[in-house]
Amino acid sequence: MAEDEWGDAPPPSMAPEVPARELPVTKRGVRTREALVRAARAVFERQGYLDAKLTDITREANCSTGSFYTYFTNKEEIFAAVLREAQEDMMHPGMGRVPGDGDPYAVLEAANRAYLEAYRRNARLMALLEQVSHIDPAFRRLRRARADAFIRRNARGIADLQARGAADPALDPLLTSRALSGMVSRVAYTAFADEDADPIDFDTLVTTLTRLWANALRFPPRP
Repeated sequence: MAEDEWGDAPPPSMAPEVPARELPVTKRGVRTREALVRAARAVFERQGYLDAKLTDITREANCSTGSFYTYFTNKEEIFAAVLREAQEDMMHPGMGRVPGDGDPYAVLEAANRAYLEAYRRNARLMALLEQVSHIDPAFRRLRRARADAFIRRNARGIADLQARGAADPALDPLLTSRALSGMVSRVAYTAFADEDADPIDFDTLVTTLTRLWANALRFPPRP
């Protein structure tokens, strides 16, 4: 499990200084807006956030600049829309609550696998968000809010395991979640978003991170 998740709390607003407009109500409007968002993602991933221009996006979407301003105010707003779509793809249950007769290791492993698969699909966007968060306070707050939401969710899952006697009761759930979630998030960034990093076998990555979580929490031996 990692920090770049939403948990079961409402997701934070994307770029609050650039509020999203109401979605179009006509089928044509919906198609045009979707085409612009798809085009923007392609342009951002190909050229980066700083070098991307609105004319590049409209050319990619095969629409006019006037059409762009019907749905978005500026580059920041459409980048936020692209991130919202990535958010939907990366939302999955996380650790959550383990059933009384469930295997916490299996639940943890499934959560890590789902997260890492989603991160790999959206790695270029995650790299861009990392870069933009260093220069734009709005996206920096977004990134922090995303991390905090999932850390809190994982902390509740750890506390539940402690109450069941399946995790070390001496650990502080929130601090433990912050440390372990951050570990997975940074390793995922290195594995999928850092172009200079050495390749890592995906299954080995899942197994290693899950074992580190389980060892840190002192899971009981598996039957």
